[in-house]
This record gives sequence, C-alpha cells and structure tokens, in this order.
Amino acid sequence: MLYFFTCVALLVGGYFFYGKAVDRIFGPEPSRLTPATTLADGVDYVGMSPKKIFLVQLLNIAGLGPIFGPILGALYGPSALIWIVIGSIFGGAVHDYFSGMLSIRSDGRSIPDVVGYELGNGFKHFMRLFSIVLLLLVGVVFVLGPAELLGNLTGLAVSAWVTIIFCYYFLATILPVDKIIGRIYPLFGAVLIFMGIGLITALIFKGYSFFPELTLSNLHPKDLPMWPLMFITIACGAISGFHATQSPLMARCVTNEKYGYPLFYGSMIGEGIIALIWATLGMSFYNGSSALNAALGQGGPAYVVNEISTTLLGPLGGLLAIIGVIILPISSGDTAFRSARLIIADIINLSQKEFLKRLSLAIPLFVLGFLISRVDFEIIWRYFGWANQTMASIVLWSAAAYLAKHSKFHWIATAPALFMTAVVMTYISYAGIGFGLPLGVSTIIGVMSSLLCLMIFLIKKRSIAVVPEAVFEAV
Repeated sequence: MLYFFTCVALLVGGYFFYGKAVDRIFGPEPSRLTPATTLADGVDYVGMSPKKIFLVQLLNIAGLGPIFGPILGALYGPSALIWIVIGSIFGGAVHDYFSGMLSIRSDGRSIPDVVGYELGNGFKHFMRLFSIVLLLLVGVVFVLGPAELLGNLTGLAVSAWVTIIFCYYFLATILPVDKIIGRIYPLFGAVLIFMGIGLITALIFKGYSFFPELTLSNLHPKDLPMWPLMFITIACGAISGFHATQSPLMARCVTNEKYGYPLFYGSMIGEGIIALIWATLGMSFYNGSSALNAALGQGGPAYVVNEISTTLLGPLGGLLAIIGVIILPISSGDTAFRSARLIIADIINLSQKEFLKRLSLAIPLFVLGFLISRVDFEIIWRYFGWANQTMASIVLWSAAAYLAKHSKFHWIATAPALFMTAVVMTYISYAGIGFGLPLGVSTIIGVMSSLLCLMIFLIKKRSIAVVPEAVFEAV
C-alpha cells in the first residue's frame, strides 16, 4: 500500500515542482491574446472556463489507454508503476504541455502544422498523413473497446453498440464544441472520480494485499521482455502521442496562456494517477501476474475491468465504475474523429464554420473508420501502440526545436525525445508487426537511431538563429 501512495505522491510532487519549472522555461504571457479570442467562430474556437477545459482535456486524452494499457502492463510487475511515474512527469506531461502551448502560439493549429514549423515541411506532410491514420485507429479502438464492455454489461450485441457509438461520434464531430463535448464532459468527471477513489478504497477495506510480488524484476508470465514492450503497452498512462492531437482542440478554447500549466501538464498527471490505480488493481486483485494473465485469457482487459468492478463495489457500484470506464474511451473516440476533421480542414484550407462543410469531411471519415473497425481488435491495438509512441517522439523533438530556436533550456524535451525514439525504433525492429529481429540487434538499432537524431539536432541547433516570438505567431 505504501508503494502505491508513494507513487501517487511523486506524481503530485512532479506536478508542483517539475511542472512549474517546465512552465517557467516556456514562459507563458498572460497578456497575450489567445486564439479563443482572436479567432472565435462559435464552432471550434470557443472560450471556456479553465475548470471545464481541464475536465474535457482529461477525458479527451484518457480513453482506454490508462486502463487497458496499465492492466496489460501490470503483467510485468510493480516496475510498471515506476514507468508510469517517471514517464508521466518527465515525458507525457511535458509532451502534452508543449503540444497545447505551441498550438496556442500558432493560432490553434493542429499538431502537423506545429511540427512542420519546427521541423520543416517534410515532417509536416508526413505528420498530416500519420496523424489522420493514428486518429482513425484511435477512433476505431475506442469504438470496439466500450462496445465490448457494454455488450458484456447489457447482453445487447456488440455490433449494435458499435452502431450506436458511431452515431454519437458523428454528432460530436460535427456539432460546435460547446454543444456536446463542453456541456456533458464535466458531468462525467464525478463518475470518473467515483471509479478511481471507489475501487482503490474498496481494495484497501476488503483486505487485499497490495503488490503480493513486490519486486522490480520482470514478472511477465510469458517471459516477454520489459524493454521495449512495457513502454509501448502502457502508453497513455505515461506518454502518448495521441494527446498531441487532442491538445489543439482545447488550445482553441483557452482564454489565457497562464492556464496552460494546470490544463495541459496537469491533465496528464491526472491520467497518470488513473493508470497507477488500474495497474495496482490488476496486480493486487488477482494476487500476482499469473492469475491476472489467466483472467485476461477469459476475455481480455474488458473482462478484468468487469470482474474487478463488480467484485469490489457490488452490482450498483460496479455498474457506475464500469460506466466510468466506458466514458473514458468514448470521450476520446469522438474527439479523435473531430481532430481528424480539423486536420483535413487545415490541409485543404476549408473553413469549418458552415455545417455542410463539416459534414463533407465527416462522412468519408466515418465510412473509412467503419471499414477499419472490421479488422481484428488485437491487430489494430498493436499498430496503434507503435504509431502512438512514434507520434510522441516527433512531438517531443518539435518541442526541443522550439526551445532551441528561442535559446531556452531544450533538454526538458530533448531527453524524453531521445528515450522514446530508442523505444519506438527498438520496438519496430523487434516486434512481429515490424522486422522481427533479435532483441539485442533491435536495441542497438534503437539506441543508434536515437543518438543519430541527437547528433542531427545538435548540428542543426548550431545554425539556428534565435527566432522572435512574433515570427512564430505570424506563421
């Protein structure tokens, strides 16, 4: 129990100390007008209160990642919590902060344009295609996951729930941001709080032993290597490139730059706490990795969520907890499609104020999403994991480039960018969905790729002239 609460305390401490340092290095300017004011259109650029934005941002970025990912990551043992803490403070929250603040500084543009300004047009074009593919994968993953949970809960066919969720996503994608997303998401916060606090409290009072195998050794029952698989598996609970596609949605609603620190850095810390809870529940409820693995074999993470919630909180409490778990992915899936619409609109320079123009982009997106949903969930999830962390690496390099251009301490972004580059290059070299090379060879490729990126970055840094903030705003 002490191990869990120490990890929570470290996350909270990271928010107040390291997060504040990151904010000071960036240098928000409270007097600077934000896109919510200068580009207000009543659809996507809509000023909202900081409290509302925080809840919306948390729900946007959370999804299945901080639940399914940590449950699967719990198979590796208590070391998963160490990665969640370190990854959230030094990687994920930094990534989310810069993806939000750089979007604010560039008129609320989507992340491909932000990356393109920092790393060049080649990266911009690559990120446009890559972002749309990732968002479609996310949207489909966050349809199939909650549909399976709802099917288990109600007995209604999973295919019926897929249709219902797709219909909701369509409405949330084309309606103004404050009509559905801004209005109902804050209400979901109470359910999420109940889910987290209720389950971990029940675990304590019902006498479960926290972390029966308290060791940092690899406990995976299938002997899967911790490096690099755990860092891909846990993903959203520590760092996630998907978040970079979501931050611009709220960057268009922030009314003052001073709110960026609690909204963007803080929401990732909140997601880290959710991930800590579910990793702890997975290890402690089943009394070890082997029993957890057996439960996963019964029906995957959805089965584990259902069993833990109903056992610890009874029928009514379990129902509310499961609803909370369903809300998380649905509240990310709808904004995934919304983000894809906005990225395409930015690419073709199509105004989204008119309803028919939004409709013209949304319809083909959802047709494509439905076709992808026919693919096996496990295959989609594996590709999503790699694409997700690759996106995170690129966004962190963009943040490092921005800091270097403005003569600011770039290592707060460069260090996690180096680590995540090594992770994704090792993974794609080693994994079956990639090149299937031996782990040792793959690790060498990953490390060398990371060092090559650093060398290129440092060479480019020497030739970079300091860029005034006004130039960034004008682009």
